[in-house]
Order: sequence, then C-alpha cells, then structure tokens
Amino acid sequence: MRRIELQPTEPFRPSLINRTGAFNADALVTATRIVEDVREKGDAELRALTERFDGVKVDSFRVPDEAFRRAFDEVDPDTLDALRHAAAQIRGFHERQVQQSWLFAREDGAIVGAKVTPLDSVGIYVPGGRALYPSSVLMNAIPASVAGVRRIACVTPPSKDGSVDAAILAACKLGGVSEVYTVGGAQAIAALAYGTESIAPVDKVTGPGNAFVAAAKKAVSGDVGIDMIAGPSEVCVVADETADPSLVAMDLMAQAEHDPLAACYLVCGSGDYADAVEAAIEQHLGYSPRADITRASLEGQGLVVVACDMEQAIQAVNVIAPEHLELHVRDAMDYLGAIRNAGAIFLGEWTPEAVGDYVAGPNHTLPTGGTARFASPLSVEEFVKKSSIIQYSAQALENDARPIMQIAMHEGLWAHAQSVALRMHAIEEADARVDGDAGKERIDG
Repeated sequence: MRRIELQPTEPFRPSLINRTGAFNADALVTATRIVEDVREKGDAELRALTERFDGVKVDSFRVPDEAFRRAFDEVDPDTLDALRHAAAQIRGFHERQVQQSWLFAREDGAIVGAKVTPLDSVGIYVPGGRALYPSSVLMNAIPASVAGVRRIACVTPPSKDGSVDAAILAACKLGGVSEVYTVGGAQAIAALAYGTESIAPVDKVTGPGNAFVAAAKKAVSGDVGIDMIAGPSEVCVVADETADPSLVAMDLMAQAEHDPLAACYLVCGSGDYADAVEAAIEQHLGYSPRADITRASLEGQGLVVVACDMEQAIQAVNVIAPEHLELHVRDAMDYLGAIRNAGAIFLGEWTPEAVGDYVAGPNHTLPTGGTARFASPLSVEEFVKKSSIIQYSAQALENDARPIMQIAMHEGLWAHAQSVALRMHAIEEADARVDGDAGKERIDG
C-alpha cells in the first residue's frame, strides 16, 4: 500500500488521494449508445445485447412466478434464515425513516405544509459477475417497500443457463419486489428508464453496478430519477495502538476483495503499526480464495496515512470522505461529533464493516468517491416525493402583498405583481361595500 507520513500540523490534502472515478469517458460513450439503441429498438436490442455480453439467448426476460416459489426450496436453509434475519432488521431501521405529510396554520389564516407521496414505480439493479448480492436486493427493495412504492421491478444479469440465482429471487420476495427480469448492464438501465415491449418504464432507478451501469444511469438521469452514480467501493480504517493489526488487516481486505478498483485507506499513528498491518495482510492472503483481486486492490488503490495525533487523523478522514469509516480506536464514540464526511460510521472494535453490509439495518448503498461530502445513504426518502401545500386567506394575502409585488416588479414580472394587485383591489372593494352597508344601517337606524 502506498504510504504518506504527515508532519506535525501538516493538513492532509485532497491531491494526495489517487481515486478512480465512477466511470470513464469511454464507458459513458458506450453506455449512451446502448441506451439510445434500446430506447429505439426495445426487446430486440435487449436480446441482441444479452447474447453479446452475457452469452445467453433469452426468449422471455421476465422470471416466472414459479421460479419464486422454487427459490425458497432451493436456497440453503441457513442462508434463507440469514436473509430473513437481515430483512427484518433492515425493515425495522427504515420504518423509522418514514415521514408523514404535515400542515401548519399561521395566525393570519394561511396554511402551509408538505404532502408526502410514494413513487408509483421503482427499478432496482442487482449486479452479477464476480459475486452475487442478495443483500443488495434487500437494501434497495425494502426502503422502497416501506415507502409505499406499488411496483418494484428488479433487473439482474442472467446466469449462463438463463436463470437467476435462487438467493436473489428469495431476497426479492422478502423485499417486496413484484417482478424480476433477466437483463443486465447498461441495456437494463435503458429498459427501466424508457421501457420495452416486455418491461414497463419506472419512475426511478437505484442500485450499484459496473462503470457501464453507472454511466447509463448518468445518461438517463433527468428522464427518470436515480439514487446516485456509484464508483468503486471503499473503506477507511482509523486505528490506534489498541487496535489488533490482524483485525484491521482483515477489515481492509474485506473491502479489497470486492474489486481490483476498491479503495482501502488506513489512518494510523506510526509506521511500525502500518508495517504490522501489512504483515498481517500478507499472512491472511495465503488463505483468501480472492487473493488476486484483494492484492490488486491494495497495491493499486490502497493508501496508508501516518498521522501525528487523532486530530490530524480525523482531518484526513474528513478529506477522504469515505464510503465506509471504521473508528477502531479507544473510546470511539468520543470522536463521532468530529466526523463530518462519511457514508457509514462503524464505532469500536466489535463493529466490522460487514455488519453494515448485511444485517445491522442501515442501508449499505452509500456515497462513494468522496461524495459523502454532500450525499447520504439510500433511504426511504429516496422513494417518495414531496408536494408543497399553500392556502392563503384574504388576511394572509394582505399581509404579504407588498413584499410579493415589490420583488415581482424588481424582477420585471408584471403579471406576477398584478395577480396579487387585482386580488388586493377585490379585497378593498369588498371592504368598501361592508363599510357602506354598515353606514347605511346607521342612517336607517
């Protein structure tokens, strides 16, 4: 792993990070062309691209209901129990995020508020390739289900025989997915966004994928909603002298084994400690079935930052803005307030990132590539939309009329100002009639 030793009071700078972006220019060009072709040609192009990229001829993209029923029998019982356990805790966490519509009445009679409405339909992308991720199904489908989305469609690349992994299908059923399609890559994103003869379009697309999937999401964004454009996964482990180097090594490897482009950062207090962690990594690699991927990630994307104290270490963390942050330090909770930029924060020696990946409850779809500076984890809020509610009384309009007209005239928007002025004139006429009737009554009396 590349190493940087900071000097006292030296700030960690963004230029010290060698990050791989969410996608490259070539991927964007290719994905945009695929999106346009699928939008124009529909299922025929989906079939051609699935045969070209996946080596599978597909007649019908939709997975039949019978496959869902078989899935629960085909999945290893222990795995199914684990998925049920994870689903329950993920659902419990996301139910706490549900927001209600609200109204507020001002003293002058105006009513303002917000109406919260679930999206009608959502499409979730579940990657294939190096590994299968039923956990990603749960993390994307459950918050959509909790939000009240009526139609949740899942797309995932087919296996060589054209089927979908039983654990993926079981997770779909547990998560509330209503339909599954055997198509992957940029073409799957295009199908969700614009629809084909077999796949109805959705309102929003979520879920992680490779560079071409990320580029396709960028290409369709604006026509449909997207969650984020995710880059390679990443972890930052802050370790003090109390942290076991062997555990820290394994936590770094747990991220590195995802992908050769996965980024791993170790922030520690001495070069000797960093040496101990790297020695432990070498020892663990001898047992890893994904040693080649793990080594490529650590050698190509790994970074060790040797800080002089915890203040400098936390400053480095906030610059890195990692997707996952482990504070493997004494009294980890004491530093929580100082963390400004991180997708998910794991506190203490008993909290490896793996608990967040699978069962803790918070979503594992997190901002990558430093976007934790401004972005948040996937949540129920991603699957609802909000409408503002405004109802004015005559008194409320009178109170606000002057500043409304003043700003409108300053902006050169005459009709804006007149829409208020005419109503004020009507109010004045009504008041005059009331005053006239009252005077007449006095005279008659």
